[in-house]
Amino acid sequence: MKDPYKRFSGWYDTIFDPLNSGLRAIGIKMFPPQPGMKVLDIGCGTGAHLKLYQKAGCEVYGIDTSPSMFEQAKQKLGEEANLHFGDASKMPYDNNLFDLITTSTVLHEMPPEVRSNVLGEAKRVLKEDGHILLIDFHTGPFKPFKGWFYKSIITIAEISAGREHFKNYRQFMRTGGLATLIENHGLSVVKEKILSGGNMVIYLLRYAERSPEGGREEP
Repeated sequence: MKDPYKRFSGWYDTIFDPLNSGLRAIGIKMFPPQPGMKVLDIGCGTGAHLKLYQKAGCEVYGIDTSPSMFEQAKQKLGEEANLHFGDASKMPYDNNLFDLITTSTVLHEMPPEVRSNVLGEAKRVLKEDGHILLIDFHTGPFKPFKGWFYKSIITIAEISAGREHFKNYRQFMRTGGLATLIENHGLSVVKEKILSGGNMVIYLLRYAERSPEGGREEP
């Protein structure tokens, strides 16, 4: 399988970490890590996100399909990390294993059926009292000037990522993005943070609670 990240995996963090580090910091504030927590990062990339949880004393797991990014993660996280090279829509983990599952700017680039399967797998391997932290593009509305500016930069970046990537991004945005996925998978929003003039969103999720009659309750 072609590795779309092969050309720039070595300098990915140099270019993108200044953009992503702020999002990660906000995500950690929304759900502070505790020593001993089992944390899985879906689409772990270079391991930059997992490194923060590793420093906090968590037991970290990562899964990715890019060989070049996977090698970067191994170098960054060392042998203490539990890394798996493979497809997150068919994860090798036991049910009810993780306290926290994260994924950052990954779901939008997947084909819709894969995207849905990945979130379904995340629910399977999440503890019943666990949480999911999703960081990805927001469908708007976008604030004048700042929001429109960021939107133009994101669109250019998504086009440059290739035809298939851009096709999946457009489908993700057109069909409601993360909000639609969350609703379709019966998850409850615990916290929500919209950033970058309406272009980025961070959701902290848990299993949806249900009333005795079977209806969904608000978190």
